[in-house]
This record gives sequence, structure tokens and C-alpha cells, in this order.
Amino acid sequence: MTHDHDLVLRPTAAQTEAALNPPPGRSGGDLVVETLAALGATTVFGLPGQHALGMFDALRRSDLRYIGLRVENNAGFAADAYGRVTGEAAPLLLSTGPGALTSLAALQEAAAASAPVLAISSQIPSAGLGGGRHGYLHELPDQSASFRGVVKSVHTVRTQSQIPSAIEAAWKSALTAPHGPVWVEIPQDVLLSPTLIPVVTGGDAFPEELPPRPELTAVAADLLSNAARPAIIAGGGVVRADASRKLRQLAETLQAPVVTTPGGKGAFPWKHPLSLQSWIEDRHTTDFLEDADVLLVVGSGLGELSSNYHTFKPRGRVVQIEADLGKLESNHPALGIHADARLALQALLETVSPREDAAAAERVRTVLGKVSDRIAAQELTLEQELLASVRRALPADSPSFWDMTILAYWAWSAFDAKGPNHMHSAQGAGGLGYGFPAALGAAVADPTRPVLAVSGDGGALYSIAELATARQYDLNVTWLIVDDGGYGILREYMTDAFGQATATELSRPDYVALAESFGVPGVRTTPGNLADDLSKALGSPGPSVVVLPAVLRMFTPTHLSSD
Repeated sequence: MTHDHDLVLRPTAAQTEAALNPPPGRSGGDLVVETLAALGATTVFGLPGQHALGMFDALRRSDLRYIGLRVENNAGFAADAYGRVTGEAAPLLLSTGPGALTSLAALQEAAAASAPVLAISSQIPSAGLGGGRHGYLHELPDQSASFRGVVKSVHTVRTQSQIPSAIEAAWKSALTAPHGPVWVEIPQDVLLSPTLIPVVTGGDAFPEELPPRPELTAVAADLLSNAARPAIIAGGGVVRADASRKLRQLAETLQAPVVTTPGGKGAFPWKHPLSLQSWIEDRHTTDFLEDADVLLVVGSGLGELSSNYHTFKPRGRVVQIEADLGKLESNHPALGIHADARLALQALLETVSPREDAAAAERVRTVLGKVSDRIAAQELTLEQELLASVRRALPADSPSFWDMTILAYWAWSAFDAKGPNHMHSAQGAGGLGYGFPAALGAAVADPTRPVLAVSGDGGALYSIAELATARQYDLNVTWLIVDDGGYGILREYMTDAFGQATATELSRPDYVALAESFGVPGVRTTPGNLADDLSKALGSPGPSVVVLPAVLRMFTPTHLSSD
């Protein structure tokens, strides 16, 4: 009697011969790059270091494309963006100790945004593992402990035979919903030692799916079908699951207005009659959502930004679809459905009953009108015109990557992304320096479209070295630097809170001259010329820098009062 699980694939004669006689000159590093290639990777990011040289030497014997950045954290941001754009696990090769630790902020952002990054780091030699103090260069008592609270999973390799299985397990972990960064570490001697292990030629690259429980979607469908005032909050999980079309179908079936979070930008058409756009930090939107008798939250944990700084207090029934179990009902009681957004939305589409609601679109127009009036009363014409200029200059299918800067905070609410997976920012973890290196990663992923990066001068100085990377690989990225002479948003926060700002002013370089010193063309623009100068830069191949001297202001928040 034969069972399916007893069946094994028998190697061909050629495979047997190759396994018995692997090519000479291979090391543990070759097992790393061979496994990555077998899983489907084509591109790796990183920065070499002494303990990691076995991996980098093996790259020249592989077909993998290597993109080297100047700082490990920036390499992590580039891998993060590559993973967001492609949906693939982006390999990030790092060295031990300082090199590994320098990537932590980027991995935190990848974790917060559920970006699939496969970080592979070297370790001190095997003899030094175990927590003793042996005095090796780069030694940490427990390197993996520094990453365990940041990444989805940690995989420590101790022998060459463990390399393929550990990397395959990490790959599947990174790509299982919710996506996220994972950590693999391999001792220096394991990477450098010659190997007789056969060439890695295959692997299971398919992650596990996360379908919803049918009894829960049945209840959710009944609640939504019979709701009087349903509404939907769409978060980044909709974008990552490539579920935007299903979201639109469900919203139209239910006649339910939709607001997108900053991470969910583009998940729902900006000018759709049911679109509340992304004004989720506005009290008028918050009031509307609180009034919903059934609120469907898809792919969002209703965190700080998505809940208008935790002032959102739903009065109706909440249905929450979330792939990250830690976010499920973490802020509000709900009918929690632990599932991938695409699979859960499909289940709802198959079970909900259509609703008729002729007044839904009018209620949306009323809310957007109140929001518009509130912003107009604050005399913030410059900020709105700058955002409109960026939108006019940026091709509709081009992605944009935004650093933590005032113009980005405006964009979270007011920028039309023109489609899912087109606008990304560091709003997950909130670290500086994300925009430009992330844009480089996106340009590597898809060189056919120009990519826009937006930074303030403070954030720009975190990643200025990557102008060399942009030039070396001739990446098609235009970098808009809004130069206000300091950390603008912190200046505003401190002035509002304490009457004056401290430690926010910066001595900064001539960014145009600095860009040109890297061989990257730069131009200094004005608010009136921004759209034209940005269009020219985006229309020219290769990297470019556009510098806009301007002091911007944020719109008044609504979470501090009930106005």
C-alpha cells in the first residue's frame, strides 16, 4: 500500500552525477548564493565585511545581481523597497557586529510595514558561539538577541549542511502573511570552509497561505449585508495582498465608503464616489467612522496614525481582517478574522448580499467638503500647491518614496497615489533616512519607470552617501530635497509645546554642488518652478537631485481638541 507522503522524487542520472561530483572551489558561501538562486532570487543588496567575505566571494560564481550600498541601514531600506515593489523576499547580505547592528532601524521599518526582507549575516567563528567572551573582532555575546524583537524569525546556522534548509525556512517565513524581515546568521568559518555538499538546485519557495475561518466570514458577511451605515478602513495589508480590486468590488457591492490609511495609499481609487481618500487624521473623518454601525477594517491594526492618535472610538460593530495576529483586536474589540486580506475579501464577496444606498456618495462628499473647508481656513496654500506640483510632475505609474518630513506628512493625507503600491514612506517605524535609499531599491526592481524620493534636509543627510550608489548603478531616481535648514517638524512641535525649539537647526551643505560632486545633476528650484524642474528631472535617465528651499507648516491636528 502506497501513501502520497511516501512518494519521493528520484534524481535523474545527470542530477546524481552532479551531486556525486560537485565542482571544485566552492565554500559555504556558495551554498548561500546557490540556495537563494534556487528559491528564485535574482538580486541581492548589502555591504561586505571581513566575516562575510565567503558570501561575497561566492557571488562572483553566481548569476545573482549584487547592488552594494554605502551604509548597511540604507542597504536595508533598499531591500525593503525592493520587497514592497516586487512582493519577493529581498536578500540583504551583511557582516557581523557593527555591520549587522547598523541595519536594525531599516529592519524595524520593514517589520512595521510588513516588507519581506531576508537578512543574512555572518557571525564570529563557531568556536566563539555560546556567550563566552573570546575577543573576536565584532563579537557580541548573542548577536541574534539584538534582532529577535525586531524580525519575524531568527535562524542560526552552525554547519554547512544547515545552510539550505535555514535559508529556505527564512524565505518562507518572510513571505508568509504577514510579510516581514527575517534574520539568518552563519559563522565565518562555515562560510569560508571548502564544501563537498552538492550544488543546491531546488527548494520549496512557496509560503503557506492564511485563509479566513469560514464561520467568521459568514458572520461578517451577515453584519455587512444588514448594516445601515457600513464603512471600510483599508490599510497596508490590502496593498501587500494585492487585493485592491477585491476591495473595490466589495465596497461597491455594499455601497460602503472607504478611507485608506497612510500604509494603504492607493488601495482604493482616490476619486471614486465612495472614497473618503486618506484624511484619517481629520476629526470629520473620525466622526464619520465612529458613526458607522458596522466598520470593516482590512489590513490595519488601527494604530496611532490610523486611529487619529487613538482618539477614534467606534460606536458600532467592528470587523477586523488582519494577517498579523499581534494586531488583531489589539486596540479595539472586534470580530477578529486572522487572514490574508485577499483571501478574506474574496470570502466576503462570495457571501455578502448587495446593498442599495443612494445617499452614501453624498455623505462622502459632505465629509470631504468639511475637511477641505478646515484646511482652507488655515492659509496653507504653499503646502497644497507644492503637493499638487509633485503630483503633476510624477508619472501616474511611477512609485514615490517619502522620508519623515513635513511634505510627506501632508502626502499621507492629501496625495493621490494613483494606484496601489505606488506610494511608500517610513511611517511604520518613523525613522529618518528612508526615502532615497528606498527609491534606489525600487529603481533596481523596475528600471523602466522613473522613481521619486522626497526628503527634508535633515533626512537627506542620513543617506547622502548613496548618491555614489545611484551614480555607480545609474539608477533612475529623482531626489527632491526640501531644504528648510533643520528638522522642520521637530522645530514646529517644540515651538508649539515649549515656545521655542532646541537642537533642530542644521548647518547644511550646498546640495546641488554636493550632488554634482558625485556626478549627479542637480538643480535649485522654487515653488513656482517645482513642477517643471521635477518633470525635467524625472524625464531624464539616471539619477538627479532637485533642491527646494522652503519652510513648510503642518495643518493643525484635530486629535488635540474636538474642533
